[in-house]
Amino acid sequence: MQIQVNSSNHIDGNIRLNEWVRATLESTLERYDDSLTRLEVHLGDENGAKPGPHDKRCQIEARPKGHQPISVTHIAGSLDQAVDGAASKLSHALEHFYGKLRSKRGTFELSDPEA
Repeated sequence: MQIQVNSSNHIDGNIRLNEWVRATLESTLERYDDSLTRLEVHLGDENGAKPGPHDKRCQIEARPKGHQPISVTHIAGSLDQAVDGAASKLSHALEHFYGKLRSKRGTFELSDPEA
């Protein structure tokens, strides 16, 4: 699974931040690793240079193999909370998506034998 991290001009998209985002997503979504081709992450500050609560945004677009992309967004007070929240939302969205596929087809399985 390929992970691409993009940040707006009000977020310092340094190497350390990119590596932390990648590590967070890899650990949260590892059971879907073989089922996804790419994750595209967009980090932003809703208020720009102005301070304010709950203005950090993380949008993640997941691309399941052979299916339409799934996108989630989480807004929080810090980038850490925004990324963690979006990763959690995406995990739930993928669980729901693959659960529907399993019930329709009756044969789809994730690579994780405990799934």
